[in-house]
Amino acid sequence: MQVSGSTTIKAPREKVWSYLTNPDFVAKCAPGFESMEVVEENKKYKGVGSVGLGNLKVRVSGDVEFVTMEAPTRAVIKGRGTAPGSVVEGTAEMILRDGQSGSTIMDWKADVIVLGTIASLAARMMNSLTQKLGGQFFDCVKKQIES
Repeated sequence: MQVSGSTTIKAPREKVWSYLTNPDFVAKCAPGFESMEVVEENKKYKGVGSVGLGNLKVRVSGDVEFVTMEAPTRAVIKGRGTAPGSVVEGTAEMILRDGQSGSTIMDWKADVIVLGTIASLAARMMNSLTQKLGGQFFDCVKKQIES
């Protein structure tokens, strides 16, 4: 499944970069986030989160790693997680560019693969759920950074 979008944040690019490459900040805005452990500072993390898929609540634990960091313009992150009978893998990229009046435009895209029980039970809901959770995340990010 591929998803992408663009959002404008009313803050300078360096500030947006600083927030979005800080795992503590990102964790605050990530829907369903439960816990995080730093494996390698500014590079690798282990995390646990949960998401509701209709009547089903799925708890996923996994690893996330920054594979590219070109401050303050581009970052690529890869992740792999497991839930009972399921695997979730994905890559996400953000590109920051200067917008009007000191704002930052963030273009993002993600490619996510879901295999196993989750995929078979929730295939029809995945795209709309991803859009909903992404919207919640970016609303929170904008509120936190712009305040």
